[in-house]
Order: sequence, then C-alpha cells, then structure tokens
Amino acid sequence: MEWFESFKQIFEKCFIREDRYMLFVKGFEVTIRVSVIALILGVIIGFIIALCNLSKHKALRAVGKVYTDVIRGTPSVTQLMLIYFVVFASVHWPKWIIAGIAFGINSGGYVAEIFRAGILSIDRGQTEAGRSLGLNSYQTMTKIILPQALKNIFPTLCNEFIVLIKETAIVGYVGLMDIQKAGDFIKSATYTPFAPLIATAIIYYVLIKLLTIALGRIEKAMRKSDIR
Repeated sequence: MEWFESFKQIFEKCFIREDRYMLFVKGFEVTIRVSVIALILGVIIGFIIALCNLSKHKALRAVGKVYTDVIRGTPSVTQLMLIYFVVFASVHWPKWIIAGIAFGINSGGYVAEIFRAGILSIDRGQTEAGRSLGLNSYQTMTKIILPQALKNIFPTLCNEFIVLIKETAIVGYVGLMDIQKAGDFIKSATYTPFAPLIATAIIYYVLIKLLTIALGRIEKAMRKSDIR
C-alpha cells in the first residue's frame, strides 16, 4: 500500500492543502467565460467577413481577404498580446473580456471560411428559386440559403468551438488564471509537476467530451428533418 500512501500525500499536497483545488474551479470559470465570448464574437465577425469575401464589390472582398490572411497567418498568442498590451492597453476592462475579444477576432478568421464554404455549398438554383418567388437578396439569404448552410457547417463550427476552448490555454500570457495556468501555479508551488499536469489534462478532456456529446445531440436533432 506504499503507492497508495504516496498518491494520497501527493493529492493532499497538490489539491487539498491551502484549498489549491479552488484554483482549478476559478480557472474553469475563466476558460468558459473567455470561450463563450470568443464564440459569439467569432461567429458574428466570421459571418460578416464571409459576406465580404462573397461580395461583388472589390473593396469588400479586399477587406475580407486581408482580414483572413492576417488572422490565419499570425500566431494566436501574438494576436492576444497585441490586443491586450497595445490595442486595449488604456482600456480598464476585465482581463477575461479582453481575452475573449482577442480570441473572437482570431476565431472570426477561421469561421469566415467555414461560412463561405457553407454558403457556396448550396446550389445556385436555390438562390434563383428564391428570387423567382419574389424574395429580395436579404430574404433569399436569411430564409433559404442560411438555414441550409448552417445545417451543413454545424459540425465544423462545433469543431472550431472545441479547438477554441483548447486555444484559450494561452491566456496565462496576459495574467489570467485559467485551467492551464492553475495547473502551472500548483506545479510551481509544490514542485510536483505530474499531478497538476494530469489534473489539467483530465479537466480539459472531460470538458471537451461533455461538450462533444451535447453538440452531437444537437446535430442529431437538426438532422431529423433530413430526407435520406
């Protein structure tokens, strides 16, 4: 039973002593907050940029191309630090809001391509059918094209959200105590790397697994109306 006693001592040292487990609780809350803000902002920005990329106007297409090229061509950690230490340097907002905005801007570059591919996947005849029924461009897009496109791209959007949650592990660069930073803090305080790192991995795994199951059920419900 020596291994059990050793495990018990390590567990008590890393998680029970000084209520260190609360660091993970607070880190989990920060991770969820940042991810939700980033998801909402990323979808909004991504949709707008996708419309720019599909626009007939050269200026709008240029804006969309530059945005996606810059966002996808630079590291997310660099974008986070630029937005936090430069763009929002004089704005006294909570760190997690600024981090959420940074990741939302980053996610928007990828979501834009997802939306663009989804819209292009709809047969052009659908647009022509909508116009023949007397619908204008906005009505055709919102009532015919988007509902079908969203159903097609939902799995890819879910994957983007999952990737986004894991990418938020770098928010420690701006001093936020997320799940990863909580594990690093415990590791530094106890000089015991194994237990905090394993705990961090387990928390991320369980979070992603539960989210995958929930999103899978939503996707299954959306597909019930499909005719096979």
